[in-house]
Amino acid sequence: MKLGITLGMNAGIDMELVLEAERLGFDSVWCGEAYGSDAVSPVAWVLARTTRIKAGTGILQMPARTPTCAAMTAMTLQSLSGDRFLCGIGPSGPQVVEGWHGTAYGKPIERTREYISIIKTIIAREAPLVHKGEHYSIPYDGPDATGLGKPLKSIIHGKPMKFYTASITPGGMRLSGEIADGNLPIFMSPEGAGAVLKPTLEGRAKAGRPADLGDYDIAPYTKIRVGPDVQACRDAVKPELALYIGGMGARGKNFYNDYCKRLGYPDAAVAIQDLYLAGKKKEAAAAVPDALVDQIALVGPADRIRGRLQDWKAVAKEGKVGTLVLTGATTEALRVAAEAVL
Repeated sequence: MKLGITLGMNAGIDMELVLEAERLGFDSVWCGEAYGSDAVSPVAWVLARTTRIKAGTGILQMPARTPTCAAMTAMTLQSLSGDRFLCGIGPSGPQVVEGWHGTAYGKPIERTREYISIIKTIIAREAPLVHKGEHYSIPYDGPDATGLGKPLKSIIHGKPMKFYTASITPGGMRLSGEIADGNLPIFMSPEGAGAVLKPTLEGRAKAGRPADLGDYDIAPYTKIRVGPDVQACRDAVKPELALYIGGMGARGKNFYNDYCKRLGYPDAAVAIQDLYLAGKKKEAAAAVPDALVDQIALVGPADRIRGRLQDWKAVAKEGKVGTLVLTGATTEALRVAAEAVL
């Protein structure tokens, strides 16, 4: 099992932490974007200041860039970094897509399929780019087109790269298994690996890909908090879980809330959302079950975390997980995880 870490989305990078992760043998560092800092700039910064660790976008929001812009960015980063760029792509959610980017949310699964297909076509460079789909038409031939557009082929020769999604819906995970090289589920547990594995394998079967995941990386984001007081460590990660489960989306349209229910906590998911949407954020955090935290996060003393990592290693040996991506890691947490895994 490989290890990765995430960067915060606040336009600040703890390079000492990144360099320590690289020294310890971590495989990757990931940066996302919401409606503030973008993902590309921090990844470029990290790749420029490291030599071995990979850096990936987790994820590039599709509505923020045309697929051809994303392809240009990905090819450039891959070339400049010596093939250390990992291309994570996803649709984001309707609140961000429509409320921030000002475009229709539409059909995220089909948009993802088209988007990644276009990037792969550009990198393959077998012919000038022509794509006629529901979401993208290249060259553009709409009613307001000039008629001057023509199929173009990338000036530079793109290098192969890995494509990741950040899918937690069954349909999204099936699509990822079908067309991508990996997935970054927002949280997961060793005991509940089937919630991710099953739809992933269904997608791979549809595409005629092997049933084993030797060429596919399930890389769950996993919160880590090291400290002597287990309950205090649990409580420290609960506010962010409450934000996702309760506030990332509207009532009836929150993918994280639905995912929490599928993990076996339907009553808690409803309670957390009710409290969060009522403005009771502290109460929502308190409603996050300790058992859920223990399943999907690494919390408590170092020995407790090392023990829990053995459960993750066992799942990895079964081929169900490839990379564990630690979120909220400190230098101490990196060293604890590296000692247990690497």
